[in-house]
Amino acid sequence: MTSAHPRYDTRIFVKQCRSLSAHGHRVTLIVADGKGDEEKDGVHILDVGRVKGRIRRMLHSAWKVYAKARSLGADLYHLHDPELIPYALKLKSLDKPVIFDSHEDVPKQLLGKPYLGPFALRALSEVFALYEAYASRRIDGIVAATPFIRDKFQGYQCRTVDVNNFPIPDELGDALPTTHKRREVCYVGGLSAVRGIREMVRANESLQSGVRLNLVGAFADTGLKQEVSTYAGWAMVNELGYLDRVGVRDVLSRSIVGLVTLHAVPNHLDSQPNKMFEYMSAGIPVIASDFPLWRSILENNDCGICVDPRNPLAIAEAIDYLATYPDVAQRMGANGRAMVENRYNWAVEEKKLFRFYASLV
Repeated sequence: MTSAHPRYDTRIFVKQCRSLSAHGHRVTLIVADGKGDEEKDGVHILDVGRVKGRIRRMLHSAWKVYAKARSLGADLYHLHDPELIPYALKLKSLDKPVIFDSHEDVPKQLLGKPYLGPFALRALSEVFALYEAYASRRIDGIVAATPFIRDKFQGYQCRTVDVNNFPIPDELGDALPTTHKRREVCYVGGLSAVRGIREMVRANESLQSGVRLNLVGAFADTGLKQEVSTYAGWAMVNELGYLDRVGVRDVLSRSIVGLVTLHAVPNHLDSQPNKMFEYMSAGIPVIASDFPLWRSILENNDCGICVDPRNPLAIAEAIDYLATYPDVAQRMGANGRAMVENRYNWAVEEKKLFRFYASLV
């Protein structure tokens, strides 16, 4: 059940729904995007319709998703959005297992929202944390996207498993040798200030290697797009917009480096961004924010470089270094690919999900 995510969301549809279907479950995915019902890859997709506006989505779409889910009489309900938590408690009245999938540490995520003052943000975060703890103890289980989130819910005495958002190893692989690539680097994901779009474009202004920046994703704010398009570095940007998985694979295959220079807001510090592991799975080195967790993954395994995400010059210097020394980029990319094949991959994570379902149904 999701009232906010797109129907082909990587975590929900591409990984969880398709894996559960292939494992023998009859899977129905309820969405609210207005694109109609369909069946795809063995998954029944039911659409309750789209509404405009954040508040209307949180109220009306969430209720419609709940009503549709209740009518199905499913053996297990798996919810993916914080606004669905109140309906998790309602679904418990059906005497069926109910799971909440925590993609983010929502109380920390709220602290990074730009549209409220610090006092209001702190109060909202604390109130939601109390409600989250109350509700999560009254449902059957929590699927957490990272070990950090898992540990938080275990502290609430909840039945919890971490199912990390690691890539499907062969989905985005087969990168070209570094010497055969275009002089391009890439960023794949939402384009926003807190995700470092200003600094990535500014970094182009200091590049000595003539590398272009592929941007794959949509801007969260049209005003921000208008701002960064006035930067001198925008002349070195290939704005590609949203691409499907085949399109993403093509961009990764020809890029020298993948960027994930998110700002140090509370919700990012302990996150495990999907894009970082997808770059690794594609066999390209990663330039990432210098957070302790990310440094332990990338630099300890020699598959990337960590920099100050607020420093465009540091980002540019890391790009220039890997563009100038393709043998280093090739080695780091191969190391990252090996780490995905051996550890950071969906084949390992889906088994945790299967076991968790089996323990509840």
